[in-house]
Amino acid sequence: MLFLLYRLLQDSQAQRFFNFLRYPTFRIVAAGVAALLIGLLWGRRFIEQLRLTQHGQNTVREDTPDRHQTKKGTPTMGGAMILVCIGLATLLFADLSSRVVWVALLWTFGFGFIGFLDDWLKLSKRNSKGLAGKKKLALQTLFYLVGVLGILCTWKGGVPHLLIETRITVPFIPTRHFNPDLGWLYLFFGWVVVVGTSNAVNLTDGLDGLAIVPTIVAAATFAILCYVAGSGLHIADVQDVAGQQRLVSTPLWRYLGILPVPGGAELAVVCAAIVGAGLSFLWFNTYPASVFMGDIGSLALGGSLGGLAVLSKNEVASAIIHGVFLAEALSVMIQVASFKMTGRRVFRMAPVHHHFELKGLSEPKIIVRFWIVSIVCGAVALMTLKLR
Repeated sequence: MLFLLYRLLQDSQAQRFFNFLRYPTFRIVAAGVAALLIGLLWGRRFIEQLRLTQHGQNTVREDTPDRHQTKKGTPTMGGAMILVCIGLATLLFADLSSRVVWVALLWTFGFGFIGFLDDWLKLSKRNSKGLAGKKKLALQTLFYLVGVLGILCTWKGGVPHLLIETRITVPFIPTRHFNPDLGWLYLFFGWVVVVGTSNAVNLTDGLDGLAIVPTIVAAATFAILCYVAGSGLHIADVQDVAGQQRLVSTPLWRYLGILPVPGGAELAVVCAAIVGAGLSFLWFNTYPASVFMGDIGSLALGGSLGGLAVLSKNEVASAIIHGVFLAEALSVMIQVASFKMTGRRVFRMAPVHHHFELKGLSEPKIIVRFWIVSIVCGAVALMTLKLR
């Protein structure tokens, strides 16, 4: 909004005064700080309102270790605070003429709406079942298709064309060596990434602060990747030109062997807003939690991270960035498959963080170790930039 206001200013003197708004680096930092401050200043009042509204209602899942029952009465749906912080910071500092920004917001708030329905049903019916799995999946698919076909699709000569790049990149392999184009099959591939990530984050949200820090790390990693691929920065590179070594100005994305991302710098603004909102929520969600994010938060953040993976062309690399979420989802899939095929369980309880709880590890120790793993995953993903 502020960026559009800057572009609409006709008076050159006024434009010079607000010149700092045209720099993506400023707006990226400003979005993160704004989201953080909004959450910190408004959070306590919001949580108190949730506590009054949900007084006496059970917000703890039934399929958890017994000691989780001591958390009854802790208000849920704190993810609504995260969404407000992300939305306001993005609207203030992102370029709202960018399609990818609107797709990122659509997937964030669309999946958040699904989570809201899920949480509301749990609270109103006083059970932990919520929205049926098939209905949840159908709604996730609907919002995904609206984003891709409704915003990232155009018609040329009566034929639909995707505006998003359908080629994919693979970590550790430069695009000049391996860069397959999936064509319209990319729609299904992107759906797996977006919907799968959303549900994986939802499964991870089982301990105080467990899901939010890996989300912050992933969003910060995507901010760097998006900025590198979409900022238009150039780097001086030594190349062999007509048999002579010359210093050539090369786009940073080409130097690193990745695909360019139109609007990538604006996506970095969204990433920064997620980081700031996540930090403000962690202030209240750290052990012992004053509030749970609920499905409105976990599904929204998962949809947002999956969307950023698709929009930034890091779909495959997101398996590394989302290492903690992937491990949690795989533990559930392995547990279910093993029980159906052999009648035996691989883990004492799934997702895997409950397995470690039942093995006797304290909740803070599990949480911090998962945080460390998520930081390592983010660092490895950034390492792949130069290795491409």
